[in-house]
Amino acid sequence: MRGRLREVGLRATRPRLAVLVQMHDHAGPLSHTELMERLGTAKIDRATVYRILADLADATILRRMDLGDKVWRYELIDSSRKIADDHAHFLCVHCNRVTCLPQLELRPVAGGALPPELRGADIQLKVTGRCAQCTRSEPTN
Repeated sequence: MRGRLREVGLRATRPRLAVLVQMHDHAGPLSHTELMERLGTAKIDRATVYRILADLADATILRRMDLGDKVWRYELIDSSRKIADDHAHFLCVHCNRVTCLPQLELRPVAGGALPPELRGADIQLKVTGRCAQCTRSEPTN
């Protein structure tokens, strides 16, 4: 992690390393609030974490995304992960938990062609519904 920070011209400070460790250990998107909860007793103030997230996103170490619920989430871009960097996310409409989905294919149906605007575009696909945990906890009628 230290080397990756240095590659992009950032110092490997204790707060940056703490954020990167949490992002790596979680292996999925985290909001600022979720990250603060995971940092727990690391004693890093909220504003510093906001700046770190912005710096790491600008340096393309993290991907910043808005899944339509007006909450910025950040995800570690890491080639050693099982899921490809360009993947879809599932947002539970009940608990707001976000999980990574396996790589999906976006293609036109019935032999149509992709519009030129989509070629090379940054496409962020979001799927919404109720996660398995929330579905299990629903009372049955």
